[in-house]
Amino acid sequence: MALKLDERKIKLLVKESVREAMDAQMIKLGAFLMPHISVKEQKNIARLYRLPSRKVEKSYKAEL
Repeated sequence: MALKLDERKIKLLVKESVREAMDAQMIKLGAFLMPHISVKEQKNIARLYRLPSRKVEKSYKAEL
């Protein structure tokens, strides 16, 4: 069975394939560039800074 695709469909297929490949490569690049943190360092960061507070802050706008 022969498949007949017009030029527009082929371009869309190629475009989608390239997009998927680029996304995969960007994820790999991001993981490669992310610095490695040891377990000891992570515990130290958690001890120093703890979790962010969930308190709601109030803000006011003043027009001059």
